[in-house]
Amino acid sequence: MITIDIPGNRKMRVKYLVLDYNGTLAIDGKLIAGLEPLLKLLSDQLEIYVLTADTFGTVEKELAGINCQVSVIKPEEQDKQKEQFVTSLGKENVVAIGNGLNDALMLASAELGIVLLQAEGAAIKTLLSADVVCRHITDALELLTNPLRLKATLRN
Repeated sequence: MITIDIPGNRKMRVKYLVLDYNGTLAIDGKLIAGLEPLLKLLSDQLEIYVLTADTFGTVEKELAGINCQVSVIKPEEQDKQKEQFVTSLGKENVVAIGNGLNDALMLASAELGIVLLQAEGAAIKTLLSADVVCRHITDALELLTNPLRLKATLRN
């Protein structure tokens, strides 16, 4: 668990990290270079879940060796499936990271929603649903390994 005390805002106690795959952890189905050590470090503190439509059919191979659970979602109402997944974990315990339109409800419902502006860009609706915007997945994951950065960003 990671505890993040945000002055003038809230105290977060997160147990779960829920991630989109393509556009978030991967570009064109391939895991972004350099993420494996960071994900392994975070898996010591958080349970990691990856929710994906697995467009390229590569998620299991690319995430082999990383302590995470992968869930391939159905083609219809993906946004609602992701939101329901976060709710099932207890949304007050979840950090969610994504970029696509189907991530908007997931980010809005999580205790902390982070949207990424990487190679695929981000849907405007998703951008407006997030608490924090990061340029790269490494930046987002490092917010969790260095929670004082979040404190500085979200304090009121």
